[in-house]
Parts: sequence; structure tokens; C-alpha cells
Amino acid sequence: MEKLKKLFTDHPNQMGESYIEHLICASMYGVRMVFAGFAAIIHSIFPFLFQTTASDLAKAITGDVRTRISESVVPEQVELETPEQAEIFD
Repeated sequence: MEKLKKLFTDHPNQMGESYIEHLICASMYGVRMVFAGFAAIIHSIFPFLFQTTASDLAKAITGDVRTRISESVVPEQVELETPEQAEIFD
């Protein structure tokens, strides 16, 4: 049973969060990503709508994740991106 509990708590604990705190935070990222996806689809059909919404949300999420990682309990264990991936958001 302890092994099962660790599966759900190790990563949140590394981020300095409880399971519930991590659940809420990760869920909010997911909701924002879904919204960004819908905005991108709508933008593909109507290019005059949501012109920067998807990229703005992606940049905001990336910034939030970078901040959370830098403030986490064990930041050196989490690699967010390669330099090539970072160029996408810069």
C-alpha cells in the first residue's frame, strides 16, 4: 500500500506540493491548454480571431512551469526543455 501511495505523492512532493495541490495546479494547466487548443482551431478557420491567444497561453504556461520548477524542492531533477525547444517560446 505504501508503494502505491508513493506513486501518487513522490512527484508532487518534489514540487513542494501535496497531491491535492498538484492535482489542482496540473488540472488548471490542462484546462488552459484545452482552451488554447480551441482558440487555435477557431483561429485556423477565422484568422482574425484569437490571433495570439494560443501562443500567449503557451508562453504563460511555460513561464509558470519554469517558476514552479525553480522554486521546487529538488529543481535539478526536472529538465523542462532542450535549448531547441526553448527557442519556440522566445
